[in-house]
Order: sequence, then structure tokens, then C-alpha cells
Amino acid sequence: MGKTQGTASLEAQAGKILEIAEHYGAQGNFMFVTTFKRYLVQINILNELEKVIEADGTLVTKEYVKGRENVYTHPAIGEYNKTTTAANNTAQTLIKILRELAADRDEEGDDPLLKIMAGEFGA
Repeated sequence: MGKTQGTASLEAQAGKILEIAEHYGAQGNFMFVTTFKRYLVQINILNELEKVIEADGTLVTKEYVKGRENVYTHPAIGEYNKTTTAANNTAQTLIKILRELAADRDEEGDDPLLKIMAGEFGA
């Protein structure tokens, strides 16, 4: 099974973010490097949780001692939501770090970070 178009697009955007980070000198910035790495891990976790939810469905059944069954929301959904919140917070931190580095460079013109975050990245 090959990579989906969505995954390839995410990887392309991650590559562009790294190019922008290099432009701003962030590739050596400890906070950027560790935060970006954390963000990629969170995205991978979300991808895995999506696969589990798609395979198992959104509801699970638990059987108790006397054979009674109860239907529950899949536990992966809660973890997915928590990880999404964490990833969104991590993304905001990345944006803040890059904007601060960009401000330090005192550049004018279009903000390449805003373009990549909006999905405007070239081939």
C-alpha cells in the first residue's frame, strides 16, 4: 500500500516549513527543532489513531460478567481529540517561534510562513 495523496501533501508542507525555518536560521534553534519534532510525532499518532477508528468503527461493545453488553464510544476517539488539541497547540508554538525569528531578521514583503500554513506552496 502506497502513501495517500494527503500524506504526501503533509510531507511536502513539512519540507517547506523546514525550508522556511532554514531561511530564518531556525534549524539550529533548540526550541524550534524540538517543537517541530514533537509536532511530527503528534501528526503520526493522529494518523495511526485515524486508522484504528476507521478499522474498528466509532463504537465498541463491552461484555460484562453476566453477558450484558454496553456500547461505548471507541476510546481512540478521546485520545484522538486530546492529541489534536496538543498538535494544534504545538503548531501555534511553531508559528510563534518562526514569527519571532522572522521579526529578528526584520524582513519586509510576503510572509512565507503564512503562505505555507495557508497551503500555498510551490512545486
